[in-house]
Amino acid sequence: MQHQTAPEWQTTAWLNTPEPLDLARLRGRVVLLHAFQMLCPGCVAHGIPQAQRVAELFKGAPLTVVGLHTVFEHHEAMGLTSLRAFVHEYRVRFPVGVDAPGVDGDPLPQTMRTYAMQGTPTTVLIDARGRLRRQLFGVHDDLLLGAEIGTLLVEA
Repeated sequence: MQHQTAPEWQTTAWLNTPEPLDLARLRGRVVLLHAFQMLCPGCVAHGIPQAQRVAELFKGAPLTVVGLHTVFEHHEAMGLTSLRAFVHEYRVRFPVGVDAPGVDGDPLPQTMRTYAMQGTPTTVLIDARGRLRRQLFGVHDDLLLGAEIGTLLVEA
């Protein structure tokens, strides 16, 4: 089966990391990208806690969990200052990138548009070779996600 190379992320800021992350620097590691909005109930109740559990459970594995705050609605309420407070309050420990705003008034952020995301939460799995292996909109089942991550780690 042929898998396409995952597109690079277009971000304007990063939290919880001393320098911006990009897929080229993460090559050799499996990447779980969790796209979220801080005002998204599914993200707050399910997606972010799941991403945090993955980061903790696979701490010693060649896996990196990355959050992508991708705002496609209520832009004025979800700025960087609010995001910093949210990350602190919810004790998000993994790196979080801020998706770059859409071009020429496009309400969809650039990475969200590039990945053709339908909304948030969205889970994206990228293998150690930098290929897009899975993308799922909505709540992802824990057991299925663990099996998919395990498969990618074995391949790595």
